[in-house]
Amino acid sequence: MKSNKNKLFVASLVLATASFSLTSCFKKFDPDSYAPPLNIGGYTSAKEIAPANLVGHWSFNGSYVDSVSGTAATNTGTTFTGGIKGQAMKGALASYVLATPSTAVRTMSSFTITYWINSPPPSTGIIGMVNLAKTNGFWGNINTFFENGSTNTNGILKANVHNGTSDAWVEKSAIQNMFNVWTNIGLSYDAATSRLKLYKDGTPIATSNPAGFGNLNFQNVGMLVFGCVHFMTIPSQTSGSGLQPWASYLTGQLDEVRIYNKALTDAELNSLVKLEGRGK
Repeated sequence: MKSNKNKLFVASLVLATASFSLTSCFKKFDPDSYAPPLNIGGYTSAKEIAPANLVGHWSFNGSYVDSVSGTAATNTGTTFTGGIKGQAMKGALASYVLATPSTAVRTMSSFTITYWINSPPPSTGIIGMVNLAKTNGFWGNINTFFENGSTNTNGILKANVHNGTSDAWVEKSAIQNMFNVWTNIGLSYDAATSRLKLYKDGTPIATSNPAGFGNLNFQNVGMLVFGCVHFMTIPSQTSGSGLQPWASYLTGQLDEVRIYNKALTDAELNSLVKLEGRGK
């Protein structure tokens, strides 16, 4: 009887060892590894969208370098903090970044600018975000800013573009919940249709069709300014104006600034925003 018990014990031990060995040969099941790759609008990454038309990209991931031209921007008082993807530029009063626009940016006839922002509403003046200076103009060749008096239930977003001879404006008020959260802002201009478009989070919110505006022909092109309008830098980027008491600075975060030399389609821009929002 004792012999049979010993045989049963040995057999159980062998089976347990074999079971452990087989189990250890297999990796733990990971359901994510079986999920299909993320695909939004036919794209799996933001870098797949109109790559041949991307003429400027500042990710602010611990660097002020434009990844397209390889040119470093000049920082005045901004820092880095957590962003929508990696790190972001963190602004402050009297702080901004100046970047030299490449020839491809200076000679755009159409364009799209898109970026992420997390900002409090303006309390002491308009908040300039991404702007292309005009060295002798009050307004720049391109301006995007939050208007003074905006609130979280009445956000006011404005943009203007100079085509070499005149200005065109597009704006949207009564925007809900635009401040103190990550929001994507887009501005495009299509020379073929003379159409300006404003976007929020990948969706068009306002359009303007200045008759006969045509191909852009920027004049007296200055620096790209991140964090304020171009006359709020020290010294001013334009002879057209100096500091204004009704204008201020971005004290929030700015991230993933992209400039394309074409007007992205609504579908392209929407896919771009969704992909970047998922860290892609």
